[in-house]
Amino acid sequence: MKVLHLDENHPALAEGLAKLGFENHTDYKNSKTDIEVKIHNYQGLIIRSRFTLDATFLQKATQLKFIGRVGAGLENIDLSVAEELGIKCFNAPEGNRNAVGEHSLGLLLNLFNRIRISDAEVRQGVWQREANRGLEIEGKTIGLIGYGNMGKAFAKVLRGFDCEVLFYDLKEDIDDANAKQVNLQTLQAKADVLSLHTPLTELTKNMLNAEFIAAFKKKFWLINTARGKSVVTKDLVEALKSGKILGAGLDVLEFEKSSFEDFFTQKNLPAEFNYLTKAKNVILTPHIAGWTLESKYKLAKTIVDKIAAHFSNEV
Repeated sequence: MKVLHLDENHPALAEGLAKLGFENHTDYKNSKTDIEVKIHNYQGLIIRSRFTLDATFLQKATQLKFIGRVGAGLENIDLSVAEELGIKCFNAPEGNRNAVGEHSLGLLLNLFNRIRISDAEVRQGVWQREANRGLEIEGKTIGLIGYGNMGKAFAKVLRGFDCEVLFYDLKEDIDDANAKQVNLQTLQAKADVLSLHTPLTELTKNMLNAEFIAAFKKKFWLINTARGKSVVTKDLVEALKSGKILGAGLDVLEFEKSSFEDFFTQKNLPAEFNYLTKAKNVILTPHIAGWTLESKYKLAKTIVDKIAAHFSNEV
């Protein structure tokens, strides 16, 4: 079977598929329209976030048996159409969950200890110790929304900080030694920090809006390494201005393209984004929470392993 790779990934992915007997082909530059013309020749497709695999595209992939999405989310694939056509879809949240957990912790520590702020000051010859007195995670209540691979990874790295970790998830009875499951109202009543670990769905799109923020009993800190469109940036900015949200560590932004690759091609960047870039209590990273040297290999290995398991079960 022939597999078409639409994005560059760790060599272990193509090598692993070759060992399984697949013939690897690559197309990293042609347009989606160009690829639609030839996709009927392939039984497998490997994609990261280059473009959306919609109904029109999938219906032209008449021989396609599987799609490997080298990442956690599957929102760039029309899953209902894929299922109708008998196309198996694989993702790899196991591959970058540790990276996301560590990045979430890094954002929180940076915010609490004013690292970015004080670093910039020292570089300008300003030495302010009292003004940069920080906070400790110990004794705080960390609230997670979503307790899948990413939420569990963050809870795991928080174990050594002697803090309370609570989470809300639609699935029931999934708490463990690292975190306690509560309802949303309890989380909003107790959290000092809110960290999002949810996929983008109709339920999570624009989830963190003014009403949602107002339901929190305390002022709180926000960490988002999940999906940018889960946060209404305008409402986040208002909460930052009012002090209801004390600071934010954002690896993802509402304004990202669906490919997650860029948004700076816009001529007029939103005023809310411009505010975030100037706010001292905001840290921005370019969707790299799951983007480590180690995760690049683990994502590739996870996809190969899932494809191998699927086809071995079919035999």
